[in-house]
Amino acid sequence: MKKRFSKINIEISNICNLQCSFCPEVVRPKAQMEPALFREIIRQVAPLTEQVCLHLMGDPLTHPELETLINICTEYSTPVFLVTNGLLMRKQESQLLLREIFRQVNFSLHSFWDNFPGRDPSLYLQKIFEFTNVAMTERPDLYINFRLWNLKAEGEMSADNREIIRRVQDYFQVEINDRVNLRRHKSIHVKNRLYLHFDSKFIWPDLSLPSLGAKGTCYGLTSHFGILVDGTVVPCCLDKEGSISLGRVQDLPILEILESPRAKNILLGFQKKTLVEELCQRCQYIERFDRPVTLDKKIPFPRYFQHD
Repeated sequence: MKKRFSKINIEISNICNLQCSFCPEVVRPKAQMEPALFREIIRQVAPLTEQVCLHLMGDPLTHPELETLINICTEYSTPVFLVTNGLLMRKQESQLLLREIFRQVNFSLHSFWDNFPGRDPSLYLQKIFEFTNVAMTERPDLYINFRLWNLKAEGEMSADNREIIRRVQDYFQVEINDRVNLRRHKSIHVKNRLYLHFDSKFIWPDLSLPSLGAKGTCYGLTSHFGILVDGTVVPCCLDKEGSISLGRVQDLPILEILESPRAKNILLGFQKKTLVEELCQRCQYIERFDRPVTLDKKIPFPRYFQHD
């Protein structure tokens, strides 16, 4: 049976070991979600979502009790989608990410040179490539994305990106056409269930930015929503500071929060292509929903994969 949401973003940690130009700094107090709160969230969202994405801000590999959280997801049969820069990948993390509960793992490869310009990425890429190679044998059903989310709007490829693509080709013994048209194709199939995923930089929405108007729509509260590290429910995975707080899991059941007047008003606005919240009116990402983006029809992408 199809569930109500394709994914729910749960921010288990808003702490990151890097500071990329792509991601703005988190203003909220740094924190990591307690397992008890995570368990209660998973208990409530398991019937609602096809998977949970353990990311909104921060890197999930910074959480010291990540294995405990994964065990909770396994207990409630809730598939996991994980996004990481991969710098903290060690043997323990690699073994954990190979568990059957994981449906997809995304590595943000653009983060390396963004933080360490001019450095040799060989050791960094080697452990990610080795994990991917093992996954192709032990978890052939696991989707893996190598993200390069630093292109210009027209899809222009940097020398650093071309170097990463060259290394992917050499390691996995494939040929890759690196000409990308972001308006038509964002994913390139590499091998088995490994993909390169491209996107351009964008400015994160912020209440301090000028309004872009009240016309537009979003997938927030339709395909997904987010839960911040302190239990605050937000309608969109780009509300990094909880500007549109719909309520806290500690105070109300999640279903009641999703049926709150503010949540209903936001969703009704999206359906009418009207942005009722000030943060939404300052979101450049909404402009992308007017662009047709297609994926290679020869490759069977699941619904949740198409958004990321």
